[in-house]
Amino acid sequence: MVPRIRPIHGPALPPVAGLALVTGASSGIGAATAAALAGAGFEVLGTSRRGAAAPAPRGVRMIELDLADPGSIAAAAETVRERARGRGERGAAVLVANAGESQSGPLEELPRAAWERLLQVNVVGQLDLVARLLPGMRAAGRGRVVLVGSMLGSLPLAFRSSYVASKAALRGAGLALRGEVAPFGIGVSVVEPGSVATGIAARRTRYGGAWDSPYRGRLAAMLDRLDANEAAGVAPEAVAEAILAEIRARRPAAYRARGSRAALAIPLTRLGGTQFTLDLMDRVHGLR
Repeated sequence: MVPRIRPIHGPALPPVAGLALVTGASSGIGAATAAALAGAGFEVLGTSRRGAAAPAPRGVRMIELDLADPGSIAAAAETVRERARGRGERGAAVLVANAGESQSGPLEELPRAAWERLLQVNVVGQLDLVARLLPGMRAAGRGRVVLVGSMLGSLPLAFRSSYVASKAALRGAGLALRGEVAPFGIGVSVVEPGSVATGIAARRTRYGGAWDSPYRGRLAAMLDRLDANEAAGVAPEAVAEAILAEIRARRPAAYRARGSRAALAIPLTRLGGTQFTLDLMDRVHGLR
């Protein structure tokens, strides 16, 4: 019999209100989260590489941010600080680090430049932005940081090595950061979506699988199943709801998964062990 373990959510933290920043807010989970925060009474800045030209959810002001460009990250952080000062506040109350890119391909056929870009955008750039906004949260004595990862960061899938690595790194950094900033009234949560119907399949960068690739058949099978799973996934609003719950919580959870039957999949794979998890992911994605 498996013992029931009561979840520990950490210390009680001050509630937050005021200015929120959501990266990657022009579509998908980011747009749904930005809209939810605006509806909850936050002033919301959303980011896109296209800046003000990008589609904006209702009540959201879009600003430019390219996570591949350190100068753009610094400029976006300064824009947030300026807006906070205009409100008479120390800084943003909330940061939802959602923006990112998706890749697929056999590790053997992934160019070094692909790895470098993905890790910069999905990990280094996001954490650079977090670091730049933390001083304002510390000075205010309250804040919430939500890092949006992927369930693939916990449940690795063949031919997604670069993406899996980036999301696992983001999760690890976020959970470590949680212990650093809790004494300052700042809560850090990692939210990992499973399959979400955001249309990301059409934007995923695909490498390898040429006609003479030894991986061609299995790669194609995985991508077909992956695309189908994402098309049938939960709505972005379901993930936004989970993110908003952690922002509102006095004791935000360290980790939360949403979608892909997370309530069953995560405990099952933890009980089954590593090879069980890898075999299960292969079967679910047409590789067994």
